[in-house]
Amino acid sequence: MRFRHSPHVRSTFPELTCGVLHATGITPGVDVTPRLDRYAETARARLAGGPEGGFPEIQAWRRAFARMGSPPTRYRCAAESLLRRFRRDGSLPRLHPLVDLGNALSLGYAVPVAVLDLDRIDGDLTVRPATGTETYLTLGGEEEHPEPGELIFADEAGHAHSRRWTHRQSGASAVRADTAEVLVVIEAMHPGGAETVPRMLTDLAAALAEEWGAPAVTRVLTPEAPEFATPVARAVGDSCGLIAPR
Repeated sequence: MRFRHSPHVRSTFPELTCGVLHATGITPGVDVTPRLDRYAETARARLAGGPEGGFPEIQAWRRAFARMGSPPTRYRCAAESLLRRFRRDGSLPRLHPLVDLGNALSLGYAVPVAVLDLDRIDGDLTVRPATGTETYLTLGGEEEHPEPGELIFADEAGHAHSRRWTHRQSGASAVRADTAEVLVVIEAMHPGGAETVPRMLTDLAAALAEEWGAPAVTRVLTPEAPEFATPVARAVGDSCGLIAPR
């Protein structure tokens, strides 16, 4: 499977910095509470200085949403929604240790993080404008159709795995108890994104290695290298331990 942004997205949002991580061996029986607490404390300290709407990371996504034609105070990026909920409630709900970790990472850095179950994605995944024929499954199990031109994560079978880019993920590829292989996408728009995204990838890869014993493959996408191919083990008979792109 390959992940990419369409040329339209790349040309319209040249400030985008995107990091991608692939890992296998994910299980639900891991306690990541100490890591969650550290990111929560970072967010709490930042919010003490003012609400999330003033963060440069969030302001950058609001500008991007306005450019997409989505009113930014009606449709918020996932990081802003998490920060608003955290500021209101003082905590976030616990769902699955990897989802919780992705949410906490997003909270601490104020940058959207998508965690996707690869077994539930058909073919390549592209961030592109919707045609209006794609189907999107809400977390509640209801089917929707993104509006034509709306930016979505689209697979080759016409499933939309997000709506309005980083606004809302789909229930179709949500991580579950039986999820083993994941793709994590981190996207930043602010001027410091080129420094922030690699740090986030490093943090997450370290957590996967230490908590799950799961090695991760990471990459920061660029206009010159805009695509990430998930690695798989070579067929029997090849050298042990080598990987090749899907």
